[in-house]
Amino acid sequence: SAPSLSYFAFCFSASLFIFTALSSLCLQQLHVNQETIVKISAAGQLMQCSAAIDVLFLLDGSYSIGKGSFERSKHFAITLCNALDINPDRVRVGVLQYSSTPRLEFPLDSFLTKEEVKEQIKKTTFKGGSTETGLALKYVLRKGFPGGRNSSIPQILIILSDGKSQGNVFQPAKRLKDSGITVFAVGVKFPRWEELHKLASEPSEQHVLFAEHVDDAVNGLYTTLTNSTVCNAVSPGCKIESQTCERKTLESVKEFRGNYMCWKGSKRHKSPFTSLCPFYTWKRVYTKHQARCYRTICPDSCDSQPCEFGGTCVSEGLDAYRCICPVGFGGDTNCAPKLSLDCSVDLLFLVDSSSNSTLEGFLRHKAFLKRFIQAVLSTDTPAHVGVAQYSNDVKMEVKVGEYSDVSDLLNSIDAMNFRGGSTRTGKALRYITQFGFKSSPVFADIQDDLPRVVVLITNSKSQDSVISPAKYARDREFFLIAVGSDFLKEELNDITANPQRTITYFNPQNLISKIPDLRTKICSVDNQGCLSQSLDLVFALDASAGVGRDGFFQLRDFVKRVSVQFDINRDVTQVGLVTYGSRPHTAFALDTHDSGFSLLQAMDQVPYIGGLASTGSALLHIYDDVMTIQKGARPGVNKAVVVMTDGAGAADATVPAQKLRDNGIAVFVIGIGDAQRDSLLRIAGSEKYFLSLPSYEDLKNFEDILVQKVCDVETEAKNPVNLCKPNPCMNDGMCILRNGSYRCECKDWEGPHCEYSKCVLNK
Repeated sequence: SAPSLSYFAFCFSASLFIFTALSSLCLQQLHVNQETIVKISAAGQLMQCSAAIDVLFLLDGSYSIGKGSFERSKHFAITLCNALDINPDRVRVGVLQYSSTPRLEFPLDSFLTKEEVKEQIKKTTFKGGSTETGLALKYVLRKGFPGGRNSSIPQILIILSDGKSQGNVFQPAKRLKDSGITVFAVGVKFPRWEELHKLASEPSEQHVLFAEHVDDAVNGLYTTLTNSTVCNAVSPGCKIESQTCERKTLESVKEFRGNYMCWKGSKRHKSPFTSLCPFYTWKRVYTKHQARCYRTICPDSCDSQPCEFGGTCVSEGLDAYRCICPVGFGGDTNCAPKLSLDCSVDLLFLVDSSSNSTLEGFLRHKAFLKRFIQAVLSTDTPAHVGVAQYSNDVKMEVKVGEYSDVSDLLNSIDAMNFRGGSTRTGKALRYITQFGFKSSPVFADIQDDLPRVVVLITNSKSQDSVISPAKYARDREFFLIAVGSDFLKEELNDITANPQRTITYFNPQNLISKIPDLRTKICSVDNQGCLSQSLDLVFALDASAGVGRDGFFQLRDFVKRVSVQFDINRDVTQVGLVTYGSRPHTAFALDTHDSGFSLLQAMDQVPYIGGLASTGSALLHIYDDVMTIQKGARPGVNKAVVVMTDGAGAADATVPAQKLRDNGIAVFVIGIGDAQRDSLLRIAGSEKYFLSLPSYEDLKNFEDILVQKVCDVETEAKNPVNLCKPNPCMNDGMCILRNGSYRCECKDWEGPHCEYSKCVLNK
């Protein structure tokens, strides 16, 4: 049968307590210059002895113990072995099992390491039979400790039994103790304590064990240490006290139930006769035995509750502890917040409080919001925060920037009550757009130009349309971030219009783990100064056989995730895509798509090509046919090319890449796997423009890094963009800068960019 939890507690506690006494013997055996290790481990405050000592386990394998309790005895022995420095020159361990007859499982010199001993104990099989403890003790008297050393080495005999022997045990036990062997008696199952006390050495409170609570054993350990020659003082805050120890047992008791009429016969009576006969029954009686013992009482290192913000304290000794911190915390050992909302934004949380969300969901949203605020807000946070909840209509709980400190904000969130009603997310978004960020009259004349961010938290589908209200908010430069259950992903994407600003979860229990993700998405809005600047961005994707079909699709998905972080339209960011094998192909030009939605749809249709790669041909194609006025490139706008390849076929790309750079186009290179680093670095021009990834699976970890690299290049201090690079003039026209603008000087062509033939115009 499987061991019970209480029995594991018994095994652990008893092993600790036995070792308490063993430690004194270990210490006495050591000279000053010998190594003594007495340590408290994080796993369970075990002591470890490295002195020379012989330990023999005497395992009761009789039917009165049973197979289940025998397995628990083995577990106890293994637990104690964890506290012993098993080594041929230090602690040796052997095992003897007994029932009707004793059987040596393995002598003390058989196994040289702790793991070997523990593994062999695990393999010991239940013997079965009667409980002949006396015969086992006589075996030890006759054979000694098989595999042990001379009499100068302390010998420890640990008997694990229920104490219900068939024969005499007292005389052989006395002879063992008189010979200098220290005997521990560990009660197993429901033991007969009187017998165990006679088996064990004195004082019995240190040698007769049945500890049910780990704390009791640990305190016993401290007591022994403070009474030893090494630890002669009680640790600060601790004190030794006498207290009651409890022993438990289960006995079968014969109970008189009364008399009944029975028939009897005898030689004097020639015929049977009736008489009164006593009637008895047997019943199981559970009893407790009280004893006195001395324990060192010490304050727990977790008593002061040092872990903040919901952290769990784990004691690791008298003065040591560690905190298991929730997500977003762990900035120090006591779970201080490790995240920081160090971006300047006006931030409003919009919390679903409708009936479809349910009370449980609403409370989960409050808990998530409180934990997020605790993790990221401080007195010097530049962000201004407000909170609203909605169902049929919207209720402003805290106006943006109204709170005076974080505790006030948390108290306001605590005071929020579940409202119920229909889920009108669209109505709520429109209301927030119109009234959610209104300044108070005192500051009405002050223009607040911080980015305005709305974080929607919901787990119920809207009962009104969200598309038009969300667009209404985005058109007014509101940044929408949505947090919700995975089944709402499509609706949430409609609200944010950008999958990168949508956070979903499968299991509600995982919501708290989204705190770092939400913080990142909020602060990425503060970088919109970069993402909202005008940019012509072209991706060059290696679609050759070297990358392979699966690799290409992972590259394509990466481009999708990066692209939607930019504001895709004719005035801000334009994105073009070129795929290549031996020849390049324009999947779509810079001016093909004017929204992130149509861009994503188009990328899903881009096919794999195969063949050998020629990165140089792809870059020349981008220069000649993609970064051009006729294909949508805009004069005076920052331009960048991102090359993604495994490096094969990149040898011909150095000169075309330099041509792009010479014309004001930044070239970024992402090398995948065993990429040819030197070749790719020459294409990028410097480390600042180069990313090396171990595998395609790692792409998901580098999206933000690439975006930041592009932003850094856009915003770094440098001369204004040269309007004539690349040359906006077609048909060999010459670009001439003039008064912050440019003009094209044409040859045999006319038009602003030399796009019209004179012959055609004359006709």
